[in-house]
Amino acid sequence: MFSPTVIAAIAWAVILGGAGGLLTEIGSWYKNLKKPSWQPPDWLFGPAWTTILGLAAWALVLAWNGAETQADRGVIIVLYAANFVFHLLWSPLFFKLHRPDWAQIEVVFLWASVLAMCVFLRPYSVLASWLIVPYLVWVSFAAILNARIVQLNRPFGKAASS
Repeated sequence: MFSPTVIAAIAWAVILGGAGGLLTEIGSWYKNLKKPSWQPPDWLFGPAWTTILGLAAWALVLAWNGAETQADRGVIIVLYAANFVFHLLWSPLFFKLHRPDWAQIEVVFLWASVLAMCVFLRPYSVLASWLIVPYLVWVSFAAILNARIVQLNRPFGKAASS
């Protein structure tokens, strides 16, 4: 019924979305952070990520189907694997370790991995490249929000305990 590519794309999105949800704790530490007035409501993040990761999974299928060689498919695998790692790292840094400052550094790598997907999927499928744009916009916004939270709440770690 579903091709192995579709199954892999769905698994990529579901694992990332599920892990992100499990690693995000909206507890007292988070609630006590000072946040900018323009931060979206907490309930919006789940639907936003579900949509964004669904579009990225669709882009994976389109790019995979447009790839003509094993080398091309290797590029796609590397792009999605790198993005998987960088996407997965942000939530534990921010929510589990309570280090938005470290998450701010990590989000640069996440952003670069999403930009790389936009750029390097284009030869395989123009639509796939465009389907990654909402991901790039959302991570750009998240990076700005992360930076503002760091600015409003620093220091973190040992300096915060002193």
